[in-house]
Amino acid sequence: MPATTPSITHSLPALLPRRIFDADHGSFRDSVRRFVAREIAPHVDSWRTQGHTGRDIWRQAGAQSLLCLWADERYGGAGISDFRYDMIVAEELLYEGDPGIYFALHSRIVAPYIQRFGSEEQRQHFLPPAIRGDSILAVAMTEPGAGSDLAGMQAHAEDHGSHWLLNGSKTYISNGQLADLVVVAARTQPGSSHGLTLFLVERGMEGFERGRRLAKLGLDAQDTSELFFHNVKVPKSHVLGEPGKGFVMLASNLAEERLLCATQALAHASAAFALTLQFVKERRAFGKPIGAFQNTRFTLAGLHAQLQAQQTWVDQLVLQHNDGQLDAATAAAAKLLCTELEGRVIDECLQLHGGAGYMDDYRISRMYRDARVSRIFAGSSEIMKEIIGRSLGLDERKLG
Repeated sequence: MPATTPSITHSLPALLPRRIFDADHGSFRDSVRRFVAREIAPHVDSWRTQGHTGRDIWRQAGAQSLLCLWADERYGGAGISDFRYDMIVAEELLYEGDPGIYFALHSRIVAPYIQRFGSEEQRQHFLPPAIRGDSILAVAMTEPGAGSDLAGMQAHAEDHGSHWLLNGSKTYISNGQLADLVVVAARTQPGSSHGLTLFLVERGMEGFERGRRLAKLGLDAQDTSELFFHNVKVPKSHVLGEPGKGFVMLASNLAEERLLCATQALAHASAAFALTLQFVKERRAFGKPIGAFQNTRFTLAGLHAQLQAQQTWVDQLVLQHNDGQLDAATAAAAKLLCTELEGRVIDECLQLHGGAGYMDDYRISRMYRDARVSRIFAGSSEIMKEIIGRSLGLDERKLG
């Protein structure tokens, strides 16, 4: 890594509140940290330049048992249902790795659809290569004309007896270029706004094409793409769950997805804070370290207090989630507050870097760009406020 990107993990324990992990979690974290330092950190700059990770890192992660930790041993998984282990993987990737490495999308968002709604035959066929990292997963919902409005989805599929005929396009699809298996949502009930079906579309299926790798403001190592489906014959064996129930299936994991966003946002913000704390102790201005100025002290003190408070709360939500007690509105609140805090922290940290913070040679510059999308994906901040407001009984459909 560049000389301008010093290691910060040694200082993080002292900056974070008392956490919810035990000795086994600590040993696991140490192994993940070594893996990130050895196999990921040295390649981040080249991955960001080329616009995607290498496929080998997925296989290496699989060999390290870092993918789909929850999966049963009969599929090759570790059988670990404790969300704290996935939290550790996400945190360590953000501390010293890069937010564009989307193991979490693969392991905690897409693969669980197959586990929950797939047949045993589908689980046996699709889960083992995903756990090994031989097959990279993606989910395709967003469309050019509808954004994240699933009710406005135009991609559609028709039942042709022995197969479904899939047509349409998707955009902003993470892992889009590398993906070997894509869970594709398409309308199968024209008269129903929620009449969607999920299809398992594999690399190489005739009519399945990838468009551009999309240029983005940040997350340079993430291959975000357009996908096109032209009369793709999807076998009945590749329908996920019951036809017409796709909307319910897609909504089933939103609380966990938003909790995951909250944990990642906090990890990213904590990394930026630790990096900046180190910087202000070393960088001098007017004859003394800039950390000695009152403005620096007060700024970092305020951010530190906010990070500690949010981390303590989110850790408790992780325990609630482990117990099956996390509700959608609370997860939305966590996602809202943590991603908004991530933006504030990294903005203030860049400011404390001065002119250096505007240079891509410094990690804080890249972090600033990477963080902006957190308030948009998995439901924007505005959508999170809608969910929270409705949970308070403030629903125009009921109050009107």
